[in-house]
Amino acid sequence: MANKVNQAFIDAQNLHLGTTKAMSPWKVDLKRFRVYLDKKYNVKLAYYFLGSYDASFTDLYNAIQAAGFILTFREHSSKMIGRKKGNVDTDIVFYIMRELYKDGDLDKVVLVSGDGDYWRMVDFLIKEDKLLKILFPNRSSASSLYRRLHPQYFDYLDADAVKKKIEFVI
Repeated sequence: MANKVNQAFIDAQNLHLGTTKAMSPWKVDLKRFRVYLDKKYNVKLAYYFLGSYDASFTDLYNAIQAAGFILTFREHSSKMIGRKKGNVDTDIVFYIMRELYKDGDLDKVVLVSGDGDYWRMVDFLIKEDKLLKILFPNRSSASSLYRRLHPQYFDYLDADAVKKKIEFVI
């Protein structure tokens, strides 16, 4: 079996909307963010979960991959593509739980999302000593379910010290 490594799981829609639609909108520089994940959390694999594939976004997909992320797309029936939001939550939960069940190369999890749909998994990961950190895109987008988390388990990407390291600057 390979050595276990810390892995990041990014809910792309939650990250994008949580930063660009914040009270003070800003953009994440994906290259800087990938470096931050590696330096701060020793993340060796970073999965970037998107909705369905759309060929018109090939340049965006290439930029995400060039920044060091592994793209993962949500499967939809061809009739639903374009009508349905990404809804990658279950894919992220499934992937993490599958890795734990199969005793794969997953050591600790860094989750990027403020969505409360992950609460049960986050709670489980803490109990199993598998959660390194949940990174909320901004303070106001974190679900109230996470209020009971000990501060060692979360951080905010819009915190000045973090934002300074990962913000896209022209």
